[in-house]
Order: sequence, then structure tokens, then C-alpha cells
Amino acid sequence: MIGINNIGLSFGGFSLFENINFLVNKGNRIGLIGKNGAGKSTLLKIISGRLSPDAGNISKPSGSKIGFLTQDIQQKKGITILDETKSAFVEIVELEQKLEKLNHEISTRTDYESDEYHKLLEDLHTATERFSLIGGYTYEADIERVLMGLGFTRKDFDQNIETFSGGWQMRIELAKLLLQKNDLLLLDEPTNHLDIESIIWLEEFLKQENATVIIVSHDRAFLNNVTNRTIEITFGRIYDYNLPYSKYLALRDDIREKQASAKKNQDKEIAQTEQLIEKFRAKASKASFAQSLIKKLDRMERIEIDEEDTRKMKFSFPPAPRSGTVVAKADDLTKSFGDNTVFSKVNIELTRGQKVAFVGQNGQGKSTLVKILTHQLEFEKGTVHEGHNIKLGYYAQNQADSLDGKKTILQTIEDAADEDTRKKARTILGSFMFTGEDVDKKVSVLSGGERGRLAICKMLLQPINFLVMDEPTNHLDLVSKDVLKQALLNYDGTMIIVSHDRDFLDGLAENVYEFKEGHVKQYLGGIEYFLEQRQVNNLREVEKRAIKKAETPKESSSNKENYKRKKELEKELRKVKNKHQKIEQRIEDLEEEVKSLDRDLQDPEKFKQLSTQPNFYEDYEQKKEDLNEAMTQWEMLSEDIETKETELKNL
Repeated sequence: MIGINNIGLSFGGFSLFENINFLVNKGNRIGLIGKNGAGKSTLLKIISGRLSPDAGNISKPSGSKIGFLTQDIQQKKGITILDETKSAFVEIVELEQKLEKLNHEISTRTDYESDEYHKLLEDLHTATERFSLIGGYTYEADIERVLMGLGFTRKDFDQNIETFSGGWQMRIELAKLLLQKNDLLLLDEPTNHLDIESIIWLEEFLKQENATVIIVSHDRAFLNNVTNRTIEITFGRIYDYNLPYSKYLALRDDIREKQASAKKNQDKEIAQTEQLIEKFRAKASKASFAQSLIKKLDRMERIEIDEEDTRKMKFSFPPAPRSGTVVAKADDLTKSFGDNTVFSKVNIELTRGQKVAFVGQNGQGKSTLVKILTHQLEFEKGTVHEGHNIKLGYYAQNQADSLDGKKTILQTIEDAADEDTRKKARTILGSFMFTGEDVDKKVSVLSGGERGRLAICKMLLQPINFLVMDEPTNHLDLVSKDVLKQALLNYDGTMIIVSHDRDFLDGLAENVYEFKEGHVKQYLGGIEYFLEQRQVNNLREVEKRAIKKAETPKESSSNKENYKRKKELEKELRKVKNKHQKIEQRIEDLEEEVKSLDRDLQDPEKFKQLSTQPNFYEDYEQKKEDLNEAMTQWEMLSEDIETKETELKNL
């Protein structure tokens, strides 16, 4: 258990947050959410010990280990990927070297009866036992599993780390953290540099390992698939519920609706009471009654509605100037960097109004092709044709980082705008949530998401009919992503989106181009169609299906057997859904009990009373264990329901 106790932090007189309290228990997979600039990354730095708070402290058991994946990593050189990943196993590597030395010394000595020789044998036995206990005989297989899960190939293992991009080096850091068996993992935007397949692998890894983790992410699907608890930071306070992101949102809205209704009734009661007080205050015979009403009002605990940060970007793309029918075309395009051929013989044609997505692993050429199509990069072979009357808008992957940190927000827009647009700079910035004194902030002090919003704002100062956006959502908060997606859905120009965010791409692109092993393959459908097709092409899935089919050959042998199996499944499904409903109710009851106890523990008087009760702490821990067990059962039942519904659908 790790405790975050009354944490507070201020910057330049502005309070980022205060009195932040929550416990992290084993098996918690927490999604830490909030608007850009709310303090999510800062809180992770405090928990990791890299930043000291102004108030409060972090309590943790002696010897506990916290691993932290930051958005910024230190570039390394002169070491292979395998050796760098092995550095996660400090004790194992040291023991490996010690065992090699002991074995060599024993094999070269002949004084078999001496005390020194027997001491060497004892040391060898002790070191071998410890080596086995901490996974010395399996760690290299674990390294291979994790690195390949994150997209590396075996031939990459012996390559020097500096030959890989920053995104791939981030994957190496993530691999080390996953292998270290930390007590708590802090992951700040772990999916920013992962392709869709690696994200899916990471989801499964975190769930199967039952990792204790706090995740800052703007990938809604990732949060829903991984987390079992959500903590939102808003206006310096937190809201904490044992639910994944989407379920938390539904519950939070329901709670606010009930608070609003209760406050409305209370306000009505207060108004009526105040009228009675005014009516009887001046009458001597009713003075005591009026005083009792006043005391009643004083004792009344006023209902407050949880604060909600409803600010969001408000913008839409201006109508796209009409372009030619063919916007961009590439024929037999080949691009190499030295001896490395990124892709060859690529053919692509974009027509007016078409919206496409580029997907694939980092380093497969998505950004490279984008730069070629936008005339940012030369190529070796093939031809590239630009259509008639093209007005390009290009958002590069590092667009937000390329902004001048010495300029203010207002200067950034004014310097990029024409004379007429410059007069409306403050209004335009207001649409992107930069209001009042915010516009005088230096770009250097902005969060990643704030810089991202500013970069998009700057890009839209000119009319666009060919929009190219390379990873535009990397640092945007969930609300800003939704606004951007809606604007893109309404955009009437031609568009290329490079992204790994499944939820963002869903419904946005009508065609998908996959970049893999030097080739570019077109899928004539959106991201869901692409994922379905890739699942079929996944050999492991094919093997699983073949095994399942071999185990149940009679189930599809005739319509009669199908009908019988369908009835059995429907009956089983009803039972599982009934159990699922009951366990959901149990989870709600346990959560309420635990929350009630947590509130009591924060009250000094109640804490004093509770601490004297026999077995209180044991009962308290037992309730939390029961809650975790119930959540695990709920997840298993959910998977069972999904499996049975899929089988029913296929019968």
C-alpha cells in the first residue's frame, strides 16, 4: 500500500492542487485523468520522488520500488538493445558473472579436500539457489517476450540503441520497467510511441501480470481496457472511483445530477425557512421559534455540486477551397536512408474529399511518406504529383515542440497571421481555451497538451483543403481530442491522419493504409475493418481458432446440433448474466462501505474511536481484498459473457 497524503503544490502563486489524498493498493490499475495543465504528470513526479511537494508526503513500505516512465527520456549511445534491457536485471547479471567466475575457479583447482575448495562449493550452491529464485534461468526469455511484444524483432536485439528513433528508445525504457517487477508503475502517456498491435499487447500484459500501475493517458480505449479505477484531477481536487474510465464518466454525471436535484430541494427549503424567520423575527411571541429556525439553518450542511471543468476548444475548420479531383498521387515511390530501404514501389492516390489513416509500427515509413507528399523530404525513385489549387495544412509529429518557447501565446499567433487575422488573434485563441492573461504566458511554460492546442490554432490561420496531421492527439486531453475529432468529421477537404489511437480513428477515416516491412497495403474500410482483417492475418489467432474448432467438431455438424448448442448457450448466458448483475451490486455495496470507512479514517474523532475497536484494521483490509476479488470476478464474468455472445452470434 502506497499513501498519497495531503499533497499540495503551487507554482508562482497559483495553486496547482492541495490536500490530495488517496491510497494505491496492490492490483490497482489507476487511470489518472484531467484537462491539460491539471497537474497529472506533476503528480506522478511527486509520487516517484523526482519532485518535492509544498505540503504533504508519500508514504510507502520500506524497500518498495517505484518505476516511472516519463515523457522525456535521456538518449543513450554505445550499447545494444539487449544489453540495455538486461540492465533491468542488476542482481541477475551480477550473479551470472559471479557464477561464471566461481565455475571457472572450481574447474581449475585440484585441492579438493581444502577448506577453500569447500567454501567455493558453498558459495556456488548459494549463488545458484539465489539465481534460480529471482528468475535467472528465464530472464532472457522474458526479455525476448517483452521486446517482441513491443514491436522489436530478434535481429534488432544486437543493434546499437542510437540507431533507433526516440520513440523506439522509449519502448526500451518501457520494456525495462515491465521486466523489473516494480511494486508500482507510473506510466506517463505510454501509448504515445506505440502502434496499435503493441498497445493491444501492453493491455494484455498489464492485466495478466495484475500490475499495480498509475497511468496518464489520453487513449480512451486503452484506459477502458486496462484500468479498474479512475482518479480525475480538476480544479486542484480529485474524484476517485473503482471503475474504468467510461463507467466512471457515467457514474460521475449521475452523481452530479443527484447533487443538483438535492441542492435544488435544499435551496427551496432554505428560502422557505428564511421567509419564516423574517415573518416571526419581530413578533415577541414567535421570537424563540425564529431563533430555533436560525439555529436549524446554521446546523444545516449545505449541499455542494462537484466542480466540473466544462472548458473546451470551440472551433471548426473553415470551408476548404475547391481543389482538383486528384489531390496527391505517388507512383512506384521508393525511399531509403543509406542502406535502409524504408519502403519501395508505393502507389497511392488521394482524391478530393477523401479521408485516410496511416497506421503501422514506428519506423515503418508513415511520417516519411507524409513528408514526401508534403514536399518536406526528397526521394530516390518514383514520381509524386500534386493536384491543382492545393492549400496544404501540415501538422508534424513534433509540431508542438517546434514552437518558439521565448514567445508568448499571443505573439505566436500574431506573428503567423496576416494583417486582418491579427486583429482577431485574441478571439481565435479564446476558441482554443487561451483567455485573459493566459495569452501572455510564455510557450516554454505550457504543458504538452497546451502546446498542441496552440500548434493546431497556428495551423488554422490560413485556408486548407489538404490537411495532413501526424499524431495530432499525442498530448491532447480527452475532451480536446473529442472536439478535434468532431471538427475533422465535419471538415470537407482531403485529409491524411497518422495515428495509433483506435478510438480517435474510429469513424474518422474511410480508408486505411498499413505500413509494414517496407510495403504499404490499402484496406478499403475504416479502422474497425482494418483491425478485423489484421486479426484474421494474425497466425496466433488462426491457431487458437483451429484448436477450438478441433475440440468441438460435432457442434457444427448439423443444424440440429447447432440448435441444441444454441439453446444450451442461451441458458448458460442467462446464468452468467445473473451472476454478473449480482457481483456488480456487491461491488457497489463494497465500494460504498470502503469509501465510508475512508471518510471516517480522515475524521480525527472517528479515527480515534475506530482504532480502539478490535480487529478493525483486519476487517478494513478484508473489505478491500473482497472488493478486489469481486472486481476480478466481474472481469472474468464479463469475458465469459463476451465469449458466449460471440459463439452465439457465429452459430
